[in-house]
Amino acid sequence: MLSTTCCRTLLPGLAAALTACSPALNWREVRPEATALVAMFPCKPSRQSRELPLAGARVRMELLACEAAGATWAVSHAQVGDPTRVGASLAALNESLAANLGMGMAPDGVAWSVPGMTPQPQARRLQLRGQRADGGTEVRVEAGVFAHGTQVFQVVVMQPAKDTAPDGEALQAFFGGLKVRV
Repeated sequence: MLSTTCCRTLLPGLAAALTACSPALNWREVRPEATALVAMFPCKPSRQSRELPLAGARVRMELLACEAAGATWAVSHAQVGDPTRVGASLAALNESLAANLGMGMAPDGVAWSVPGMTPQPQARRLQLRGQRADGGTEVRVEAGVFAHGTQVFQVVVMQPAKDTAPDGEALQAFFGGLKVRV
């Protein structure tokens, strides 16, 4: 871990180093089991797993998530098995997230690419606002979905809407730190 003195003396152009100095963000490389994904998390994620419906079929969804800097950082993935179900599964992940936030339909978002992913027109990056599923706090969410083969991935950062953290550099480190080993 870098010292506070170190952080004060770094050049402003070294944004990644400055982000690493934050005591709230302790970046580490994480490799979700049974995937080729490498992710950078700002905290040590815990793992959960459950079966749920996705695009008309039941799948086992694996979730890695942690909390840091007032936000929840998460990567989930599922094996859909059939290449013809990948696109519908990616769209369903976005729709499910929007529904959980009380939004109804998910916005279209923008095309998104993760190094090493399988190209899919449904790979999207979204910005959403809504309420937590418990009906409480208003939140803002940065999210993205992509695929590698027949595995689908959803990446989410959720934070209270009134908060300003995490900053853009932390979001860029999280989303930009994703890659599929090929």
